[in-house]
Formats: sequence, structure tokens, C-alpha cells
Amino acid sequence: KVAREMFLDRQYVVRDGEIVIVDEFTGRLGEGRKWRAGIHQAVEAKEGVEITFATTQAARITVQDFFLRYNRLAGMTGTAASSAGELQKIYECRVIPVPTNRPPIREKLTTLVFGTSDDKWQAIIDDIVEQHQAGRPVLVGTRSIDKSEKLAQMLIARGIEHCVLNARHVAKEAEIVARAGQQGKVTVATNMAGRGTDIRLGEGVHELGGLHVICTELHESQRIDRQLIGRCGRQGDPGTYRQFLALDDEILLTGFGPKKATKLKERGEALVGRGPVSGYESLFYTAQRKVERRHFRDRKVLLYHEKERQKMQRAMSQDPYLDTAG
Repeated sequence: KVAREMFLDRQYVVRDGEIVIVDEFTGRLGEGRKWRAGIHQAVEAKEGVEITFATTQAARITVQDFFLRYNRLAGMTGTAASSAGELQKIYECRVIPVPTNRPPIREKLTTLVFGTSDDKWQAIIDDIVEQHQAGRPVLVGTRSIDKSEKLAQMLIARGIEHCVLNARHVAKEAEIVARAGQQGKVTVATNMAGRGTDIRLGEGVHELGGLHVICTELHESQRIDRQLIGRCGRQGDPGTYRQFLALDDEILLTGFGPKKATKLKERGEALVGRGPVSGYESLFYTAQRKVERRHFRDRKVLLYHEKERQKMQRAMSQDPYLDTAG
């Protein structure tokens, strides 16, 4: 397995002299949350802020156990199809597709794969400029705060006016989203823009082709990618999206491990300046599926051990939800 590292402006930010966790799936700040086992204190020491006391818990329960305690369980989401197997196995809930109110006319443009991230980011900028000159609004999704701000600097260098939506700009979220569908607007965002965000098209945008969404990298779950894609082509509106990938993307390291990822990275470095390359796209989706299966196995193992722990504590006449370890 790949060792987990904590990076500033990815897994956390420093705000008012404190370490604040960033939820990688939602892109939002995890107010009041702390890592356990001394990890939070290690990050505080790394960033030179005041080291706080480790927190303890009075009780604990897994997400799976919490929801399984309900007599009736149901929900609605636009991205459940890819998790149908897990929902059936863990919660015994079937996934039933419901047709959209209006037929979707969202268009998927050709996925482009590049040898290195530098080539990929340059191609992304070129695509933004092209769509911006045509007057279409553009939404660019990035995996982390630092990448959203890197892209923002590149847009400044090209003279493209834009807005950035990440955990550092929460106060302006509603204002940024309200303007993101206006003609010629460019919005660079983390996963914050991919969940529950309805971007309304401005006057004249429908005729230009609607909102254009750019996906800069695959996430560890295809549900997150689909959430971002789903910002365009809503309620029967037109829209397009394109996926940009590079042979040194993080998903290849997470999915295949350092040995194969290093070989792919070296191969990519030999392709610098050649533009889009063919024959590699399927690798990224294979890596993503591997990560998803690994996370599913981890959740199943967690649920199994949680049930065994509860059985043991009940046999000892202990409350299975109280934390007796401390």
C-alpha cells in the first residue's frame, strides 16, 4: 500500500494559527475535526503552530453500523449507480434509476492524455482560452486547493479574468456560483462545486452551447467525477465536458503503486511536448476501479471487525459503543 502523506492545501490548511482538516471528498473545511494517533499533533509541529492536546472520544460507531440501525433505509442521489453493488451488499438497498425530468443532451468531448502534468495544464489553459473567447462559461474542477490556485496563477498570466472557489473562499461561495453560468465567466473550483450546486445559465449562453466543464484529474471515486460533470447539461440544458489526464497523475500511483507508477511517469517524460497521446486512457480508469475496490474491501473489513468487537464487549457485559480503550 502507498504510505499516506499530509500536504498543506490538500489535506489541511493553516487558519488563525490552527490546523484545519480539508475533506477531500467535499472540498470543505472539517471544522472541529482532528486526526487521531498523534497525526494531528505531528502536522502542527511540521507547520510550526501551537501543539494541542490529543482528543479522546467518549463513544464511537461506524457509518455502516449507524445507518444499519434504522428500520427503513432509503435515499436519493444522482451518482448511486456506480456504488450499487456496495449499497446492496452492505445495506441491502437496491438502486433504481429514475429518468431525468428532461432528456440530457450533455456532450462528452474526447479525453486527452498527456505525458506530464506540465503539458496537461498548458492544454487545459488553451481549452479555457478557446471556450472563453467563444463566450461560453467554463467550470474547471481540481482535486485540491493548491492545484486550484496554481491554475489561477496560470490564468492570470494569460490575462483571463476568473473566480476561484475553494475552502479559502467559502464566504463568497453563493456569489461565485450565482455568476458561474454567465457568459464568458471562468470558475476554478475544488470539489465544493461538484455537490448540490445548480449553476444557472445566463442570457445567450444556451445558444453558445451551455456550460463547459473541464475535469483536470480523476478522483479516487468515479462518483466525485460524475458529480462535477453533472454541473453542466442540467434540466435539459446543453453542455459539454472534457477530461484531461497525465501519466504522472496521482490516481496511477494510488491505483498501481509506486513501481508501475514510476515506469509510467518515466514513459510520460519521454513524451514531453508531443501533445495528446493515445493508448493510455484505459489505464486511468483501471487504476480508479482498483482504488474503489480497495476502499470497498477496507469498509467491509471495518464492518466485520466492528461487529466482532461488539460481540466480545457484549459478552463481557460492556457497552459496545463506549470507548473503553482509554
